Amino acid sequence: MAIEGKDDGSVSRRLRLGMVGGGRGAFIGAVHRLAARMDDRYELVAGALSADPARAAASAADLHIAPDRSYANFADMAAAEATRPDGIDVVAIVTPNHLHAAPALAFLKAGIHVICDKPLTSTLEDALELEQAVALSGKIFGLTHNYTAHPLVRQCREMVAAGELGDIRLVQVEYPQDWLTTPIEATGQKQADWRTDPKRSGAGGCIGDIGTHAFNLAEFVSGLTVETLAADLTSFVENRPLDDNAAMLLRFAGGARGMLWASQVAVGNENAVRLRVYGTKAGLDWHQETPNSMTFTRLGQPQQVLTRAGSGATAGNSYASRVPAGHPEGYLEAFGQLYRDLAEQITAHLEKRAPNPASLLVPGIAEGVRGMRFITAAVESSRTGTGWTKV
Repeated sequence: MAIEGKDDGSVSRRLRLGMVGGGRGAFIGAVHRLAARMDDRYELVAGALSADPARAAASAADLHIAPDRSYANFADMAAAEATRPDGIDVVAIVTPNHLHAAPALAFLKAGIHVICDKPLTSTLEDALELEQAVALSGKIFGLTHNYTAHPLVRQCREMVAAGELGDIRLVQVEYPQDWLTTPIEATGQKQADWRTDPKRSGAGGCIGDIGTHAFNLAEFVSGLTVETLAADLTSFVENRPLDDNAAMLLRFAGGARGMLWASQVAVGNENAVRLRVYGTKAGLDWHQETPNSMTFTRLGQPQQVLTRAGSGATAGNSYASRVPAGHPEGYLEAFGQLYRDLAEQITAHLEKRAPNPASLLVPGIAEGVRGMRFITAAVESSRTGTGWTKV
C-alpha cells in the first residue's frame, strides 16, 4: 500500500478509513463515524455497510462513498482495498457480535489495521483465533471500550497506580439500563432483536452487551485482574433466551474483592455506569452520566469533588481533554479519544516510529479476550450454580 508522506517519512494526510456494517438504521456505526471525524485524523472512503446490497449502496451514497468503493461484502472489500494504491489504512467493524471475527480476520490477513466494536466476538474460540491472527499480522487492533477514554477515568487509573488510594480492597462497578424492560425485540426493534438472539449475540445477553464494559472498566482502573467470579444471570422477560440482568461477586488477584451488576431491566436507569474503588487510604466514585466530576475521599478527611480539567488534573486527564474547564465532555468525546489514540498508533506504525506512550491505553486484543473469558465464566457459573468460576 502506498503511503503519501513528507521527505522525512511522516504521513501528511488523513488516515483512510473503511467500515463494515453501520449502514442506515444502525446506531453504533454513526457513533464510530462521529468519533473518527472529531480530531480530523480519518477520512471514510470505503465500506461494506450492510448485508443487503440495496441498503449498502444507499448507505454509501448517504456518506459520500464512491460507488466503486461500496462493496457487497467484507471479503470483496478486504481483497480490493489491499491492492489499491489508495487503499484503506484501517477498517472499523461495527456489526453484531457474530460478525466481528470473520471480517477482522480478513482485513488483518490483507495487512489492514482493525478497530472493532465490543465485545470482541460471540465465542471464546473465535476470540482466541483472532488473538493469534493479530499477533501474526503485526497490525494495530483497537477495541472500543469507550469508557476507558474519559479523562477522569484515566485520572482514576493514574491515582490508583500512584498509590493515592493505598492497597485496593474493594471494587464496585455497575451498569444498569431499562430499555429492555418489555419484550421490544418482538416488535422488530433492530437493536433489541440481535442483542437478544444467541445466534448473533453469543452466550451472553446483558452480560455481553454492557457487562463487558463494567468488567473492563473495573480492571482498567484498578490495575487488578479478576481471578474468579460467582454469577447469577437472569432473564426476567418471559421467553427471552439471553440474560437481561447479571449480578456477581468478584475476587481479584492480590486479595481485593468486588461486585458487578449489569441490567437492562432496571426501570429508571438510562446509562448509569458507576465505578467505586476503595483502598486502605482513600476511595473514589465516578458516574458516567455526570462524567466531568468525581468524588475522592481520603480516610478521615472531607470528601473532595474533582473536576475534569480542574485543579489537580493528572497528565492522562489533560491528554484526553479537549476543552477548557467548565465545558462538559462526554460519551462522544471519549469515543473520539479512542480514535485519536489509535490514529497516533497507526500513523506511528506507518512512519516506523514509536507512538506517543499516552496513546497506548486503548483496549486491544488482550482486553477483548479477557472480556470473552469473563462472559464464558459468568455464563458457566450461573448455569451450573456451582459458585466460584475461574476467569
